[in-house]
Amino acid sequence: MASVSPLLLLLLCSYHSVVAHAGDGQSYKVLELNSEAVCSERNAISSSLSGTTVALNHRHGPCSPVPSSKKRPTEEELLKHDQLRAEHIQRKFAMNAAVDGAGDLQQSKVSSSVPTKLGSSLDTLEYVISVGLGTPAVTQTVTIDTGSDVSWVQCNPCPNPPCHAQTGALFDPAKSSTYRAVSCAAAECAQLEQQGNGCGATNYECQYGVQYGDGSTTNGTYSRDTLTLSGASDAVKGFQFGCSHVESGFSDQTDGLMGLGGGAQSLVSQTAAAYGNSFSYCLPPTSGSSGFLTLGGGGGASGFVTTRMLRSRQIPTFYGARLQDIAVGGKQLGLSPSVFAAGSVVDSGTIITRLPPTAYSALSSAFKAGMKQYRSAPARSILDTCFDFAGQTQISIPTVALVFSGGAAIDLDPNGIMYGNCLAFAATGDDGTTGIIGNVQQRTFEVLYDVGSSTLGFRSGAC
Repeated sequence: MASVSPLLLLLLCSYHSVVAHAGDGQSYKVLELNSEAVCSERNAISSSLSGTTVALNHRHGPCSPVPSSKKRPTEEELLKHDQLRAEHIQRKFAMNAAVDGAGDLQQSKVSSSVPTKLGSSLDTLEYVISVGLGTPAVTQTVTIDTGSDVSWVQCNPCPNPPCHAQTGALFDPAKSSTYRAVSCAAAECAQLEQQGNGCGATNYECQYGVQYGDGSTTNGTYSRDTLTLSGASDAVKGFQFGCSHVESGFSDQTDGLMGLGGGAQSLVSQTAAAYGNSFSYCLPPTSGSSGFLTLGGGGGASGFVTTRMLRSRQIPTFYGARLQDIAVGGKQLGLSPSVFAAGSVVDSGTIITRLPPTAYSALSSAFKAGMKQYRSAPARSILDTCFDFAGQTQISIPTVALVFSGGAAIDLDPNGIMYGNCLAFAATGDDGTTGIIGNVQQRTFEVLYDVGSSTLGFRSGAC
């Protein structure tokens, strides 16, 4: 068998796992590698929650509603942008330490604060949904991001190159009977003014602007219109979003972004009365299968292992949790809970999970001990626990479980353990830096963000 590159292995392989126990008493997962480069349309198990559900797909995969004519980013490019996003999130919490004396996440509390103008890197956003906007509804395919609050789509007029190319036509406000620009006198505009947006001396319509951590920007008119989710009965009237007229730095063919953060402008906050300030999603195991996004359904949901949600008073956009240990091969590492004192952001847009160096070192050592049958391979960007799988059609890896405060443990899917030929974890700068639970580790779980009850939940095998 010819040698297969780690990235190609990641993109084309469908993983099937069987839990096995070796003579050393550790548990392993056997991964069979199948080359499938087409959309399998593997039906996601429906959300276990009541609410409104829409399909979710990998934006670069064969199931994407906006297949790109451009070459998919390389692993090195994705990891480079992933590091930019992670560093930006961690900088926000480090800056927050100077404000309230603590850079770690705090127990969830409602705050009137608004997030800063600078957003996270967009090039790592991998998952898209399709919604309807306006009357009559026009389909818009947007990336989802729990690290953003302001939603936006490209609007006419927006001549190219000021706006990036997209698959369908630009949203045209003039053709929607329910479209309205937010006025300068509106309370929503006053919130944006705290972020350096709002109204200038000659403007009567509220203006917004977002600059992301990778340097990309979007600017335009802050607006209201009807958002349609899975059907007319699920329409969100007066949904606030940015109508983008000037952009830079975007390269994909999606129509915009849907903000799922905890700030006042996010979809979650705007629909709190209808959906109880909760949502969930399931990120599919591979780019060739589908998942879902559900609004609502929180409040005593069954079938989930749960842990307390952490929030920052100064940075309400992000949702967090606190790890207390990690298990490898079925055995907990015995880490001190103090190692995880800074907390971890649970983020849909960061790819690789960041752990405190003490925790990462212990995880890496234990994982390597269970991978002695494979030769080591050179580091790839931020990933340094890598192996040579050339010529393999089946590999065996130790199980990995994340243990959260309160004892909630989630046994990761094989796709949540490996990224190509490397362990899908990296270390933060020091043990005091905020960690991040990335989207690789979230694959196949229905991840529940019940903001109203300050609870994070995980249901395995959901897609």
